[in-house]
Amino acid sequence: MTGTILPKEIADLARRVVEENAAVGRKVVLAESCTGGLVASALTEVPGSSAVLDRGFVTYSNESKMEMLDVQPDIIEALGAVSVACVWAMAQGALKHSKGDVAVAISGVAGPDGGSDLKPVGTVVFAKAIRGEDEPEAEMKLFESNDRAEVRRQATLCALELLLP
Repeated sequence: MTGTILPKEIADLARRVVEENAAVGRKVVLAESCTGGLVASALTEVPGSSAVLDRGFVTYSNESKMEMLDVQPDIIEALGAVSVACVWAMAQGALKHSKGDVAVAISGVAGPDGGSDLKPVGTVVFAKAIRGEDEPEAEMKLFESNDRAEVRRQATLCALELLLP
């Protein structure tokens, strides 16, 4: 792909996501926190992405997760925004408020501050929800880096992988 501001590996994967989802007629939606819209941005670098990307929610604050994606306050209070329960609720909320067929949600601790013993810097949680299916698909990853840009890069790649059909 020419004319991209993105690293080659992200641009190439975003192109695959757009091409493969377009081929099966699938619309995607994103609910991003620590990536701040990077995944949606990667997709919109690809010509023809409007056939695939329905919308993206950048819900960086806890309030926005609750207001825009219907994440219940008790989830954030009890488990925190960086939890499987929170990203699953984010993905479900993204589907509810969109025309997407599949949603991926991302929340994490990009650093360099904000980590804890239980959720150190580099902890990122992902969820994938498919319209009409109730089976949660979520995982927590620890990216071994205290570099904010590197954590966000790795999280973007992981989210793009989850969007492949």
